[in-house]
Amino acid sequence: MTDIAMITAAAARLAGHARRTPLLNAPLLDKIAGRRIFVKAECLQWTGSFKFRGAWAALTALPMQELTRGVIAYSSGNHAQGVAYAASLLGVPSVIVMPQDAPAVKIANTRAYGAEVILYDRATQDRDALGADLAARRGLTLIRPYDEPMVIAGQASVGLEIADQAAETGIEAADVLVCCGGGGLTAGVALALEAKAPHLRVRPVEPAGFDDTARSLALGSVQRNAATSGSICDAIVTPEPGKVTFPILQRLCGPGLVVSDTQVLQAMALAFAHLRIVVEPGGAVAMAAALFCADLPATVICTASGGNVDAAMFGRALAG
Repeated sequence: MTDIAMITAAAARLAGHARRTPLLNAPLLDKIAGRRIFVKAECLQWTGSFKFRGAWAALTALPMQELTRGVIAYSSGNHAQGVAYAASLLGVPSVIVMPQDAPAVKIANTRAYGAEVILYDRATQDRDALGADLAARRGLTLIRPYDEPMVIAGQASVGLEIADQAAETGIEAADVLVCCGGGGLTAGVALALEAKAPHLRVRPVEPAGFDDTARSLALGSVQRNAATSGSICDAIVTPEPGKVTFPILQRLCGPGLVVSDTQVLQAMALAFAHLRIVVEPGGAVAMAAALFCADLPATVICTASGGNVDAAMFGRALAG
């Protein structure tokens, strides 16, 4: 189970390798939302998302004999790139299982980082089974995208930075809105803030139609999504909350928030207009909630968790 000792150790291994991303604010965004909004710009992290943190933390924790045999991961793109890049920096092979409908830029970048990419149909194939089979046959270590304590510890470094930056900015109370798929980032941030800034409350944010975490928190048991594809927020579409992450979310998080595709696209456009950052749909859901959801306090912090967006989708957002 991930704890603060694991988190601080992961943060120490990340020092000098991961970027300390900025906490951004723009007065015009505050005016639009009617509240103060601070944006943790993880879209500026290596590989364009927070996922590099968890990948580096997990790979550098492996015994050398295990690491040198190589690693495997399954991902719609951001975890894929994080693992591929971390593996390339460490000089070890990586195999990445990706859905056929993942954005082309994510598939291309993962290959560019040196990974072997294996595509699958997420509507008809089980990525967990496929990844486990490949790992067994090739002797690779599986690096899960969120249900892995060491990955959660790496993602939690985002929370440590938020705690420090909130203190530097004079934020005494806020809801921290986190883009949520399987819950690795959300759980990690919640654990870090529990230890370092308990006055900041984490709330998961998801796209409409894929709000398994919000429904699971409301009902007190794991709920599945009816569909496994079809959202513009591909980076955070998962069948259900993680087995490791959900108990953490239950214990530490406030109610989940849900946003529409229209709100997500508006948030992407506003992030570019006022903060000059590029955010992908799945990475913009927390900012969409910060801008457009009513049930929020006077100050919110939100993650812009990824920026790996195809030109066509980004153009759609800017076109309104």
